[in-house]
Amino acid sequence: MTPTLAQLRYLVAVADCRSITGAAASVFVAQSALSRAVQAMERDLGVELLARRGRGVDLTPEGARVVRLARTVLDAVEAIDDIGTAHGRNARATLTLVTTPTLALDLAADLVPAFTARHTGVDVRLTQYDGREALVQTLLDGRAELALVDLPVDKELSTHHIQEREVVLVSPIGSRLPDPLPFRSLDGLPMVLPTPGTGRRTEMEAMFSCLGVRPVPSLEVDERLAWVTGVTDGKGSLIWYRDVALRAFGHRAEMRSFTPSLLRPVGIAHARRPLSRAARAFIADARHNAPIREPAR
Repeated sequence: MTPTLAQLRYLVAVADCRSITGAAASVFVAQSALSRAVQAMERDLGVELLARRGRGVDLTPEGARVVRLARTVLDAVEAIDDIGTAHGRNARATLTLVTTPTLALDLAADLVPAFTARHTGVDVRLTQYDGREALVQTLLDGRAELALVDLPVDKELSTHHIQEREVVLVSPIGSRLPDPLPFRSLDGLPMVLPTPGTGRRTEMEAMFSCLGVRPVPSLEVDERLAWVTGVTDGKGSLIWYRDVALRAFGHRAEMRSFTPSLLRPVGIAHARRPLSRAARAFIADARHNAPIREPAR
């Protein structure tokens, strides 16, 4: 029997989430219903599509091939539906997207223009919030549909992994620090940090506690420009994404990888409710077209 569109969507969701539980949450169906649909497709095709491993799943070679074809089919269906929608209503869709200033300057600046160029009938409204707590609240309140955010986030939300990004130490020129930098070298190091009590500062303090180090705050401020001037003026070092730091500092600072490498996942989050077609299209577009970030070697 020919697989249904629903079965194809479920299989693609499993491929994206790498788990039955996560896939079911992302497409808003019961886990048992999704499992039955994928198993029925395996029986009809006469091949095994998924290799179960503990709580997760991997695609078999046949499954990977079916997923590639399924994405093509689903993209074509969406494109045909777009033609009918535009012809019937001649109306534009609006997608509300929230993110942090750091991700707005970097990742959103890549993803949003590329998305609107491919989806000319969608207007994206991008709003920035300083903390992830505010992003989560806008999603739960329904004031925004999607958030581009560091992961993990509140368990009440569904998430879609986009990429891994390297976190590095940015220091004034002439800093006598090892490269790559062991985490123990952060102990006693003068640092430019967010102000106490903010979400970002709380996360960093939790990380320092976990590593057993106590950096010395030399400048506490939330303005990104002040972070840059704090480092270039020699006040202390800063923990930031490598690609963002390269744009902000150029050759005016030294950047060191941590050993072992410190990677932070970034993704898209949304409330556990049905998404608009524009939101689904943005997630798919981001998954396929997000720039790859590799740690420095």
